Amino acid sequence: MVGMNATISNNVLMLLKQNGKKQNDLAEALGVSKQVMSNMLTGSRMINAIELHSIADFFHVSMESLMKTPVDTKNVNAVHAFMGKVSSDSARRSLQIADEMAEMVLFYARMRSNAEALDQAWEA
Repeated sequence: MVGMNATISNNVLMLLKQNGKKQNDLAEALGVSKQVMSNMLTGSRMINAIELHSIADFFHVSMESLMKTPVDTKNVNAVHAFMGKVSSDSARRSLQIADEMAEMVLFYARMRSNAEALDQAWEA
């Protein structure tokens, strides 16, 4: 399952592509550095409500539309969005493997977090 920040990031990346804009254009409109924008769109930094509102204004869309999971998610895969289209089957397979490994790492992190929470002593 994709988290809300990943959904927003994917939607923003899709809107950037559809509107012929670059991350730098959005960073400038929001008054943040290129690095902060990159971190927001890769999930290293959460997007807050004020930034979400500014992003919606930049694209002339509703905040709600930025939070909706697209019907066709294959075109908003973050790995493909950042790496661009690949031309060879070998490169395509490598991206797929990297994506699967990332999912496994996230799954492991969630399982470990859940196990640690269950390990805590319960108060009666």
